[in-house]
Amino acid sequence: MTVHAYEPAVPGEPTGNLIPLLNLDEGEVDRQLRICNACRYCEGFCAVFPAMTRRLAFSRGDIHYLANLCHNCGACLHACQYASPHAFAVNVPRAMARVRAQTYADYAWPRGFGRLYRRNGLTLALALVAGLSLFLLLALAINGTLLPGPLKGNFYAVFPHDVLALGFGSVLLAAVFALGVATRRFWREVSPATLPTPAAPGALAEATGAVLTLKYLDGGHGEGCHDGSDRFTLWRRRFHHLTFYGFLLCFAATAVATGYHYLLGEIAPYPLLSPPVLLGTLGGIGLVIGPAGLLLLGSRRLPAHGDPGQRPMDRGFILLLLLVSLSGLALLAWRDSGAMAILLAVHLGAVMAFFLTLPYGKFAHGIFRSAALLKFALEKRQTRGPGLGGE
Repeated sequence: MTVHAYEPAVPGEPTGNLIPLLNLDEGEVDRQLRICNACRYCEGFCAVFPAMTRRLAFSRGDIHYLANLCHNCGACLHACQYASPHAFAVNVPRAMARVRAQTYADYAWPRGFGRLYRRNGLTLALALVAGLSLFLLLALAINGTLLPGPLKGNFYAVFPHDVLALGFGSVLLAAVFALGVATRRFWREVSPATLPTPAAPGALAEATGAVLTLKYLDGGHGEGCHDGSDRFTLWRRRFHHLTFYGFLLCFAATAVATGYHYLLGEIAPYPLLSPPVLLGTLGGIGLVIGPAGLLLLGSRRLPAHGDPGQRPMDRGFILLLLLVSLSGLALLAWRDSGAMAILLAVHLGAVMAFFLTLPYGKFAHGIFRSAALLKFALEKRQTRGPGLGGE
């Protein structure tokens, strides 16, 4: 819980604005960053530490910004001389992870949905898939189309195109709107008016490059993250790449198929070697290998590398991606069989559940982290030195 109090905006000045005090997790990040600011051994590890050194104190906005700038690679924990069993008990990855999860709920719209998914991510994700799939299966059974026989991959003989386009399009637009509101809230909190505009020369290109290459999952030295030991590995970065680009390929497949339908007048199903099917197949494979690998690595990671309380949310998101990709590939493989309608209902149930939970869970970390990387690129183009929190 966050409370507010009147405090001077600058120490020593008699007046100030209504500013939020830090909650327990934010206060722990503040404590640890003050220690890190005095030590600075990890200054070259990742973007967090150069950004940290620009501040002499840490406001709530600073802490939320730095928490989302952290990629949780674990390098600083393994290098820290003040980590447990030292009395200072510094563990930046865990402290940042706890605040990062808080931001998903704090900036979500509507806010209550974010808190629900944070606490019950795995249960909610699986319940949504099961419930939506069952609803679609019952609808098919009532209409007598549950086992219609081979339909040569014609999905629209099961669910009309306009029904799918309107239903899923509306839910996706609502999810994108909610994410947009959340991102705007986050940006307004972490970015003071003195920050250069995103059009500052080179800043947008630098941030985009860091996002597309997952630059800061290299541990700051190019050798990768820590997982179950002190050994460096790049597999976490590789599995993230497969997940990220698999998702983009699936989105591209949908966009191309939409163009085929509305611009060229070509109605699905499309041949196996057509661009929509090839893009979707490659994306689906990436969305199987990547999330499966992340689940495996997550089961082996040291508990100290993060917040164990977030596992339901993390696993809920990854399992949703797996269900979407596996059901999609199964639908492609058996689209000419009599089981196509059942597979389609399960796939659509998984996709709808994924859309509904997009703004309220782990997916938001990619959006907030991209915004934090843009802020970092903009700050580097400021000429001022270290200042008070929020400056």
